Parts: sequence; structure tokens; C-alpha cells
Amino acid sequence: MASKAKLGELMWEHRVQAAALVALVAATAVSISALGPRLGAVLSFFWPLLVSTGFFLVAVAVLLRISPPPAGADESGKELIDFVAGCRPEHLVPDAAAVEAPPEPEI
Repeated sequence: MASKAKLGELMWEHRVQAAALVALVAATAVSISALGPRLGAVLSFFWPLLVSTGFFLVAVAVLLRISPPPAGADESGKELIDFVAGCRPEHLVPDAAAVEAPPEPEI
């Protein structure tokens, strides 16, 4: 992360580009609000989706609070992930210490 001083210096160096970006964002916001549908119309159209999503998120939060994941949950899905990734024991690369290097040719 850049520090505040570094970010301030960077903004001062590129102040014209930053001003253009702010103007572009402002113009976009004004044009969308002028040409687009009103917020009430959007909410009245999507209210069932928003309510059902809210219920789902509340149900997930309640279920996580009621039944926390088991202690060994971090390793429980490793076999499934390896299976889906196509990682089979016969496909694994052997350890470097177990592999013998070919003999050096004599010159």
C-alpha cells in the first residue's frame, strides 16, 4: 500500500488526468440520473429479488451461528479439490531426493 504522502504526490503529478476522471464520473452520474429510470421504478421491479436475497443471507448467517464448521474443516475438502483438479497419486512428481540423477558422461 502506498502511504498518504506518496498518494498525494502521485495525484499532484497527474492532477490533469485526475480532474478529467472526476469530470467523467460526474458526467456519467448526471447522464444516468437524467436518462435512466428512477430509483423507485428499479426497486419496484426488483423488490422480490432483493427480499429473497436478504432472506438467503440472513439464513446463511443464522446457520453459521447455530452450527459452526467443524475443527478440521480446512482439510476436509482437500481430497475433493484434488479429484476435481485431476491430481492423482500416480501423477504426482516424485521428490527430488528420491530421483536419481543420470550419470555424468565421461569425456
